[in-house]
Amino acid sequence: MKNDPEHWLLSPAAMGRVDQAAARSGIWSFGLMEQAGQAVAAAALRLFPGALRFVVLCGPGNNGGDGYVAARALVDAGAETVVFRLGDPARLKGDAATAFSLCPIGAEELHAYDPRPGDVVIDAIFGAGLDRDVPDVVAAVIVRVDAADLPVIAVDLPSGLDGRTGRVLGAAFNARHTVSFMARKPGHVLMPGRRLCGSLEVYDIGIPQRIVASEVGPVGLNSPAAWERLLPNPGAETHKFLRGHLTVFSGPASATGAARLSAAAGLRAGAGLVTIASPTGSLEANASHLTAVMLKPVDDLAALCVYLGDRRHNAFVLGPGFGVGEKARDFALALKDRPLVLDADGITSFRDDPSALFEAFSTGETRLVLTPHEGEFARLFPDVAEGKSLSKIEMALAAAGRAHAVIVYKGPDTVIAAPDGRALVNTNAPPSLATAGSGDVLAGIIGGLLAQGMPAFEAAAAGAWYHGEAGNRAGRGLTAEELINHIEL
Repeated sequence: MKNDPEHWLLSPAAMGRVDQAAARSGIWSFGLMEQAGQAVAAAALRLFPGALRFVVLCGPGNNGGDGYVAARALVDAGAETVVFRLGDPARLKGDAATAFSLCPIGAEELHAYDPRPGDVVIDAIFGAGLDRDVPDVVAAVIVRVDAADLPVIAVDLPSGLDGRTGRVLGAAFNARHTVSFMARKPGHVLMPGRRLCGSLEVYDIGIPQRIVASEVGPVGLNSPAAWERLLPNPGAETHKFLRGHLTVFSGPASATGAARLSAAAGLRAGAGLVTIASPTGSLEANASHLTAVMLKPVDDLAALCVYLGDRRHNAFVLGPGFGVGEKARDFALALKDRPLVLDADGITSFRDDPSALFEAFSTGETRLVLTPHEGEFARLFPDVAEGKSLSKIEMALAAAGRAHAVIVYKGPDTVIAAPDGRALVNTNAPPSLATAGSGDVLAGIIGGLLAQGMPAFEAAAAGAWYHGEAGNRAGRGLTAEELINHIEL
């Protein structure tokens, strides 16, 4: 991940250490601020050439300093520009004070800003390090700008967003475009931050990559660079059994469709064989819809134990349409020594005693993949879900460590987390994936990759990414059945 700057994620604290290390290395810190402010001005002129007036809102710290530099650059370019400030400029320090002193136009107090038609707002009040609710005067300006429907360019992060969690701290600007520097922050990719940032531009202001890379940890954006080296690569002499055998468990006759979606997705993901293990009462319903996917009656735990005697059955998906209860728990625990994707009803079945599941998979290499949406996550990890100070990344990592499992915490900002501290945020999924059966397809893709021998974390990350790509290819109005046909590995 350290060799892939496009997918770095740095916390605000880590980015602060980067800035400090750059200064210690002898780099002129005001030169970095100059580069940042000039980049903001260039973006404003490029994106809004017809602006009647650029309104630069400057805060009391270095983010405000970037704003003063941007204002000077806009004036130099001949653009009508005004500046409004938060706080007493006499209290500015360091580079921010220098930037203020070089700005050729005066700055009025922030509360005096009255939006006009034709204004383009440059928000340089707070950056990614904000960790408290915005002051009332800032919240009032945000409301006025939003009511006037003015375009906003945010410097580093829209003011009011927490750069660590992506959450709104009281109120936040809804930016049309955000200019950040050197690396993305979690707040740029976690919801609702990602939506409020608009389009994102990450500008290189000249800090050497070796300094930035020194703060890069095991958290980043999900992309093939993180896992493609471990993708299954069948040789010329392979056969279907070498490509793995995925088993998906079906529920009762009235709820068999979800399992078939998972099974078909696993087959598209490259598993050599896929079997639906079905109650006898569901065989007819399943058989009438299956062709390449095989069908096997498995009614109870005894039948499952017989089925598991064949070690070629090497990966499993349990939960889609299965039903909540003791049978789901018994089946999951019987699979404790096999790679298992536990989804939907399988997750909910352990809400009263999740520790039984976690202990069963606690030894050896990670074999369990849990794919909860927000509600299911709260059922298994209620105390973690209630931790309002935690980001979604931190929640997923805490859950992964407790469960000895890979967590795929689903949503528009799906987070894939491993017990060893690695985490990836998936950002390629379109809103059209919010449709019935989409999660069943995701579980099947991950199961198909597990069957082919891919490690659990990489299989889950690759599954989430290919799921998103399939959604983009399928387009708006997709159904889960259509989604399967667009899975391309």
